[in-house]
Amino acid sequence: MRINKVCALKRMDNKETDIVRITDLPFYYGAGIDLLKKAKDLRHDSTIAEKVLWGEIRNKRIEGARFRRQHPIKQFVADFYCKELNLVIEIDGGYHEIEEQKEYDDNRTFELNELGIQVIRFTNDEILNDLKVVVEKIREIVVKIRGNC
Repeated sequence: MRINKVCALKRMDNKETDIVRITDLPFYYGAGIDLLKKAKDLRHDSTIAEKVLWGEIRNKRIEGARFRRQHPIKQFVADFYCKELNLVIEIDGGYHEIEEQKEYDDNRTFELNELGIQVIRFTNDEILNDLKVVVEKIREIVVKIRGNC
């Protein structure tokens, strides 16, 4: 699998092209090329819960918010990220109940919060058993964030 390390960004008038590193784009927060590859791999290996939630939030289905799936941020890969709202949605499987994983998740949430990114978490069970409730919670948070902008 090949991921380009640079991409060309054209001005609207197409007169000039600037070459930039993909990882220099602000919404990656300095994530490296290896993490971009990992994110791409993760998009191909989504869990059932991720696929179900993606079906509900993709294509701006929740209040017009555009989410990206398996998006690299700093040294992490967020399950879903909305750049406009600085919002991450994480889906936690059973292993997130292990104490070491809880500590890692708390540290990760702290680091993302330090970047101004809000993190909300749902369990696989919530998504698979109460999808409407999950979608409504996400909708409420999107509306609340937009109201504070």
